[in-house]
Amino acid sequence: MNTQASSDRSAATSFAVPAWVDWLGGSVARRPRLWQRLGRLESSALRERIQATPIQAPVYVSGLARSGSTVLLEMLAAHPDMATHRYRDFPLVYTPWWWNRFLDRAQRPPAAATERAHGDGILVTPDSPEAVEEVLWMGFFPHLHRPGASDVLGFMTDAPVFEDFYRDHLRKLLLLRGGRRYLAKGNYNTTRIEYLLNLFPDARFVLPVREPAAHVASLMRQHRRFAERHAADPRALRYMSRLGHFEFGLDRRPVHIGDGSEAAAIAAAWAAGREAEGYARAWNDLYRFVADRLDAMPALREAVLIVRHEDLCMEPERSLRRLFAHCALDAGPAYFERCVAQLRCGAVGGPGLDASDRQLIQQITAETAARYGYGRGAGIATPPLRTARSEDPFSRRLTG
Repeated sequence: MNTQASSDRSAATSFAVPAWVDWLGGSVARRPRLWQRLGRLESSALRERIQATPIQAPVYVSGLARSGSTVLLEMLAAHPDMATHRYRDFPLVYTPWWWNRFLDRAQRPPAAATERAHGDGILVTPDSPEAVEEVLWMGFFPHLHRPGASDVLGFMTDAPVFEDFYRDHLRKLLLLRGGRRYLAKGNYNTTRIEYLLNLFPDARFVLPVREPAAHVASLMRQHRRFAERHAADPRALRYMSRLGHFEFGLDRRPVHIGDGSEAAAIAAAWAAGREAEGYARAWNDLYRFVADRLDAMPALREAVLIVRHEDLCMEPERSLRRLFAHCALDAGPAYFERCVAQLRCGAVGGPGLDASDRQLIQQITAETAARYGYGRGAGIATPPLRTARSEDPFSRRLTG
């Protein structure tokens, strides 16, 4: 059998978007206000039940794509206390209760697990946890992801209409999934951690980070993969855009963190084919923003746990125990054994990059990388320079 042909067929299958999903997803994307009204109607129908459903210490997993966020999401989502979005919740994200009841009554045969579109060995079904709530953020904040507009929603953001809807939405997910704690993966929530902490003062945040060269190499590989499939199948491109995934592919967009010049520089590097430079700038801009905000806000610092991908790979049980302790989740030894057995870790050290790319990435990211304990010029994470008793929040968290 031709191995390449088999791989191509597998990739095409993982990217396939049914025509009805494309059509219905387009309806939601074009008429967000209509679907918001329907979502409020659904909440009204469930008012008594959702009012009796408290929102307790929601957990947000958020970092630059390819940082290990999916692995962390899977580990947390397997805990019986957690309730999260699933692949099946798209495209009718605004009305999760009605949509899931319809799907349950449709009695479709169970879907076999297949490798997800990233081609990274992670098998998924419609019931697998997934980043879906970006649909809501884009619907209520239409400026998000638009060129020239900041993506940051800070502590002083005031959006009562969204906040009422969002709280009801979380309660419906908890009711629907039978969980006590809401869990969300969302790469762009990194730019909203202050706003989310203002909404939920007991929220816990998990921010994965990865050594820059390895991270950039992974992003470059995914961009090539998705751009190729998007060119072959416009449905796959529309699906990604409607879900709010702009990290790679033909609708790639830089995260605008209040500095228009840096977002423009990232976009210009990509447009000129300087992939390593563009992604290195994106890495540096986002993680510098996070470090600056944690330095400035003690309350935010206390709510956030930084999880280095390399620590998770090299000391998985220790890293997972720290993760669960931060999120105030109880789990026994057997649970951690299962998690460690299922753990998937990407390559360390940036394979596929030439020497000039490596040098450029190091130049762009060195100062910010050092704040996360990555040694100058190191291919993998090195211990932070300060001790666990230091005032530096990253040293304290990374050394456990």
